[in-house]
Amino acid sequence: MDPSDITRLIEAGFANASVRVESDDNTHFAALVVAEEFEGVRKLQRHQMVYKTLGKLVGNEIHALSLRTLTPTEYADQGG
Repeated sequence: MDPSDITRLIEAGFANASVRVESDDNTHFAALVVAEEFEGVRKLQRHQMVYKTLGKLVGNEIHALSLRTLTPTEYADQGG
């Protein structure tokens, strides 16, 4: 699976998310997702929201996914 495919799927699940997905082997991925929907939501719930956009691909075509989920304010505070 290509990182751009994963990017599109995650973006489709959020109103105005900024998504960056990287991979060296197209089975292990790292994603940064910045979305207003994460405001007031704990880390575990944020990850669940992202996993929901990917459905059954996680654990199959997507063997491993490292997530960094931030609100726009958190992203800006971290120098993004």
